[in-house]
Amino acid sequence: MNVYDQAHQLAKAIQESEEYKQYHASDLKLKEKPDLEKMIRDFQQKSMEVQLKQMSGEQPGAEDMQQIQQLYSIVAMDPMAAEYMQNEMRFSVMMK
Repeated sequence: MNVYDQAHQLAKAIQESEEYKQYHASDLKLKEKPDLEKMIRDFQQKSMEVQLKQMSGEQPGAEDMQQIQQLYSIVAMDPMAAEYMQNEMRFSVMMK
């Protein structure tokens, strides 16, 4: 079996995994609510900025951390958003 065939099998196994199916389904639901999707994307972007600061050796400020916590609290109150973030985390863990 060559590398191409193995890569194709891996891609198929990922797409057939329960983690991917749940993440994909919640992503499709999220796309039906653009305001909620924007809120989640904003939260993700702010989180990524803080992570990048940490990776470059900077300490994120208390204001940054408080803003992320506030955004998370707001986003997590919506059941669809909470489900999406949980499914995204499960899929991410599987991929790692």
